[in-house]
Amino acid sequence: MKAAAVTRAFVALLLDEAMRASVGAEIERLRPLSRAVAWVPTANLHLTLRFLGERSDEQLGEVEAALVEAAAVTAPFALTLHGLGAFPGLERPRILWVGIAEGALPAREVQARVEAALERRGIPRERQAWHPHLTIGRVFDERAWRREAGLPCGRPLAAAARRSFGTLAVSRIALMRSDLSPQGARYRELASAELTPGLPSIL
Repeated sequence: MKAAAVTRAFVALLLDEAMRASVGAEIERLRPLSRAVAWVPTANLHLTLRFLGERSDEQLGEVEAALVEAAAVTAPFALTLHGLGAFPGLERPRILWVGIAEGALPAREVQARVEAALERRGIPRERQAWHPHLTIGRVFDERAWRREAGLPCGRPLAAAARRSFGTLAVSRIALMRSDLSPQGARYRELASAELTPGLPSIL
């Protein structure tokens, strides 16, 4: 019996071209710091709301319905990216990220609404708390990173911590497909749900 096809997927807020270029330029400035980082390609930059793992076509249909439900009660909002940080911290980083200066509250709200709508369709909530951020790199050799980058006092990092990357008008939630290959991940938009203008804004 042939196994059912599955798709690796996630839910995201997508960046516009100008913001991707702005963050991508910062990645290029940071790239010489260390060879121990897998930097995110500019074309792949996005704000993840929820990883879904491998899902069947039927499940993806339920996810799309959940996004429509969440978007119907969420107004468009502005998101400003600013500064650089790391999980769990810059002293021993695993994930390098760009932070959110404005728009974190509505981003949290839309993420919570997506989680609730998915749960109503049989997809359990994530156990870990969600923190709004834009992943730009993953450190795969902590010792090499610390040796090469000179954390936590490197000048490029200090400069990046003060840099603003612009403001994004968020108007939709996207369901994305992730295809893995030896050349890295490739993302493709499968569907999206438009946020609803005219609703009360979340401050």
